[in-house]
Amino acid sequence: MLKVKSRTGESVQQMIRRFKKLCEKEGLIRDMKRVAYYEKPSEKNRRRMRRAQRTVTSDM
Repeated sequence: MLKVKSRTGESVQQMIRRFKKLCEKEGLIRDMKRVAYYEKPSEKNRRRMRRAQRTVTSDM
């Protein structure tokens, strides 16, 4: 669970901005979008294979 403590002199908008950045960094929004709808097993495998190919090509 993410928590954002207010810093001295920090506005609510700045706290919300920090919270959104933390959510994005943790991948929460991406996971929420991914589980919002059913994904066929073949689509999961295809996504995993694409991710694996990106990591292999970026290592070279």
